[in-house]
Amino acid sequence: MSILSRFRDIMASNVNALLDKVEDPEKMIEQCLRDLNSDLGKVKAETASIMAQEQRAKRSLDEITEEIEKMQNYAIRSLEANNENDARKFLEKKAALAEKETALREAYDLATANATKMRGMHDKLMTDISELESRKDMIKGKLSVARAQERINKINSSVGSANGSISAFNRMEEKANEALIAANARAELDSFLKGDINDLEEKCDSSNIDNELEALKAKLKKD
Repeated sequence: MSILSRFRDIMASNVNALLDKVEDPEKMIEQCLRDLNSDLGKVKAETASIMAQEQRAKRSLDEITEEIEKMQNYAIRSLEANNENDARKFLEKKAALAEKETALREAYDLATANATKMRGMHDKLMTDISELESRKDMIKGKLSVARAQERINKINSSVGSANGSISAFNRMEEKANEALIAANARAELDSFLKGDINDLEEKCDSSNIDNELEALKAKLKKD
């Protein structure tokens, strides 16, 4: 009956506490169910054996009860036939069988009690395994959601880093725009200054021509 003790130990254990101690809860769940199904196979075999004992005890009890009834009937018939001596013998045999019947009835009652316990244990194990199967799906669902949430958290972290990169990119773009504006302004200023110089040069060139023209006029007058 050691299988019963082991079964009770397993069913009394806190499965959730076991799950907290392993890195992969799903593997632990599957292992627990494999162990329980293995125990279920042993409980079934033990139950079948004890039920067979119960049936054998019942058969032996029924047989000796039938023999006792026979001896009783033989004794009655012997008395009816005025054969007291045979009647006494049948009653003596009946008494010997009655002692055996008491022992066989005790064995049968014990076998019946054991079979009842084993059937109850078997049914409870079946129910608990079915319940754990349902809890397994629930736990796996929770683990799946938790992993999805963890992936979302990582993505959020990556998005946060991307936002920082985008902000830095925007700052660089602003600096580039400022540099371009400054360069354009400098180019416009240089162009403006260059235009003033050209105007001065043209004025200077016009003055030289006028001077040269006046000189030629003076020379012609002298001639």
